[in-house]
Amino acid sequence: MRKDSIKNIRINQEVQKELSELIRSEVKDPRIHPFTSITRCEVAPDLKTAKVFISVLGSEEELSQTVKGLKNAASFLRSRLAGSMNMRNTPELRFIADDSIAYGIEMSRKIDEVAATLPADEEESAENSEGSEDTDEE
Repeated sequence: MRKDSIKNIRINQEVQKELSELIRSEVKDPRIHPFTSITRCEVAPDLKTAKVFISVLGSEEELSQTVKGLKNAASFLRSRLAGSMNMRNTPELRFIADDSIAYGIEMSRKIDEVAATLPADEEESAENSEGSEDTDEE
């Protein structure tokens, strides 16, 4: 099975959905933050391993504690995953901290800051120049 095949994409989505539910409902580790989300799951084509990317709405310390708690609960999650999914092999879970959401929020904040510092006449001239380019094409 290829890494980007439809079957592999479906398996990734299903593992992500099942793990999200298991983490939310069955894992009782106090290190795991209540606002933990799985941003992406990549199951290897041979179904032996799965990279699970975790994001936490909180500080870096809470993210690292959550990843440690999930690594500790990996065997429990794997056994529950095996019971809920009918797969040839149940993948070994590797949890990885994902800071892409925090990075996106930071970039959005920086864009807003730059936009707020632009003088009003520069914004109008930028809008007028964009509008004049559209009329030239017609």
